[in-house]
This record gives sequence, C-alpha cells and structure tokens, in this order.
Amino acid sequence: MSTTFPRARRPELGYNVEQVEDFLEEARRAYGAAPGELTVVTAESIRHTAFGMQKGGYSTKPVDAALERLEDAFFQRERERKLKEFGDEAWYAQARTTAREILGRLARPAGTRFDRVGRLTNGYHRGDVDEFADQVVAYFQDGLPITVDEVRTVAFRPQRGGYREAQVDFVLDAIVEVMLAVRS
Repeated sequence: MSTTFPRARRPELGYNVEQVEDFLEEARRAYGAAPGELTVVTAESIRHTAFGMQKGGYSTKPVDAALERLEDAFFQRERERKLKEFGDEAWYAQARTTAREILGRLARPAGTRFDRVGRLTNGYHRGDVDEFADQVVAYFQDGLPITVDEVRTVAFRPQRGGYREAQVDFVLDAIVEVMLAVRS
C-alpha cells in the first residue's frame, strides 16, 4: 500500500494512485537522466499532467503542490542547461519575445482578447479572464505583484459563449514559462 501522499476520504474522489506513482517513477528517471538523454518528462509535460480520479485516491491538493515543485525543479534544470548552451542573452531575449507576444494578446480590448465559443457552448467567463488579464498586464508593464502559483491556479467561471478555454490555457502556460524564465 502506497503512502506517498495522503488519501482522500473514502467517499471522496482523489487522484488515481497507480497513475500518480507511475508518473513519479518516470519523473525520477527523467530527472536522473544524463544531459542530452531523451526523456518524456519535462517542465511543460508536468504542467499538462492529469490523472484519473478514484474513490479514496490521493488527495488532490498535496499532489498538485508536489507537481508544482517538480515543475519548478525541472524548469530550473532545463534553464541551466539552455543557459550553458545558448547563453544568458539568448535566454532572456526569448523570454522578452514571449512576454511581448503575451502583452500583444492581452492589450486587446476587453471581450475580444480570445476567440469565443458558440453561444450554446460553455467557455471561460470573459469578465473573469479579462480581469485576470489586466492583472497580468500590470505585472509585465508596471511590476505589480503576481505569483506563478496565482497564474497556475487561477480558475474562471463557465459562461455560454465565453472565451475558448484552450486559447486561454495556452497563454496562461506561456505566462508561467516567462515568469519561471526570469525568476532568480
């Protein structure tokens, strides 16, 4: 019986224990891999990892927190390798380019920042997304505080005819990447 993480109470759903354990084993192998050795686990793949749910599975909050720390560790390692390979100037130039692309998207007028889904389909609530987008713009332009965890965990209400979720999620991922790239 695995005790890597606390379990959800029996009637509650938690992450599938076997899937979490298998992923963690693959992450351990990838982290221990020699530089240049191909692995399937990267900071980006960790960010996109999802597990099935089961009654009595692992409690979601501790697993999510561990995944965030794991993503940070993998990103830091990937960053160090790329800095050695390409240098500081190229690394930060790429981060600036991505930040400009994000700002270009988020500088659009509220309600038009992302494609919308059909009127009968739920997407992300436009007002929620636009409000958060304004916070991100203030972070990039004025240095107002926002954390990587706030970007990772932001949740938007559903809305018929709302913003297309995949587009918003893609930009959120890019924001996380830039924030991690420039973090000391």
